[in-house]
Amino acid sequence: MPIPTRLKTISELHRFNNISSPKHPLISLIDYSEIKPTPINNELKWVQEFYTISVKRNVVGKYRYGQESYDFDEGLMTFFSPEQVISVQLIEEDLNNRPSGWILAIHPDFLFGTSLAKDIKKYTFLNYSVREALFLSEKEENTIFEILQNIKSEYQANLDQFSQQIIISQLELLLNYAERFYQRQFLTRKKSNHQILDKLEILLEEYFKEDSVFDKGLPTVQEVSQNLNLTTDYLSTMLKNLTGQTTQQHIHNKLIEKAKIKLSTTNLSVSEIAYELGYEHSQSFNKLFKSKTNQTPLEFRASFN
Repeated sequence: MPIPTRLKTISELHRFNNISSPKHPLISLIDYSEIKPTPINNELKWVQEFYTISVKRNVVGKYRYGQESYDFDEGLMTFFSPEQVISVQLIEEDLNNRPSGWILAIHPDFLFGTSLAKDIKKYTFLNYSVREALFLSEKEENTIFEILQNIKSEYQANLDQFSQQIIISQLELLLNYAERFYQRQFLTRKKSNHQILDKLEILLEEYFKEDSVFDKGLPTVQEVSQNLNLTTDYLSTMLKNLTGQTTQQHIHNKLIEKAKIKLSTTNLSVSEIAYELGYEHSQSFNKLFKSKTNQTPLEFRASFN
């Protein structure tokens, strides 16, 4: 298995893909059809220290996430933040494909001194995986392409005191459109999202059935996401759109449900119930229970009885 190539600069990204040097050291719009990377054992694997936003068609190869591979031949939009590991398995029969699209690379240094340097963290889709790509309609694609071309025209022109802010404004516009399109995708994929919700329910039910919960502690958002083969940000955003609650809230709801059963059907003390549900100290359990039910565990038991 090849060691990931670390790409620190936009220039290194260009060299990695065997294309001409960038016109700007901190931002570049790359024509996807010109990319000619050099794979190792038919695989490309790299870590980059900058953001990339891609809009592609007829992608060559299989992108990997976890233990699964994904093919994409529709128009799609993907996002990568610094320090994400990206892996592409090249398939010989795919090499005749004619990929098209654009890759916008932005180094974090370009954002310094602008509002986006801080605000970019609010766009959680920048941490989604390839399998959580944004599938675009033709109209949506055209909207994104127009913004990308505006960015390219600006950084290739004679730079002046307004250039950076104009590019930042276009970049913010692109990110806001992407957020809107993701919200549309959550709505149009309700069936598959409900299937994920069903899997989450089964996963949590099985977790709290086990007698070893107090040994392992409560399930974390990261553990749940990994079991569902999703990123933490995507799962929480999808659940928020579907149910109005995050992954953490779903975990807590299941815990409270199990606590209520134990409080109403056993003579176990609150401390014993808290311990069985993964809490070493009952005070934390009591605090969560009251925040969710407006009652202490003992008040609930008393009112139930």
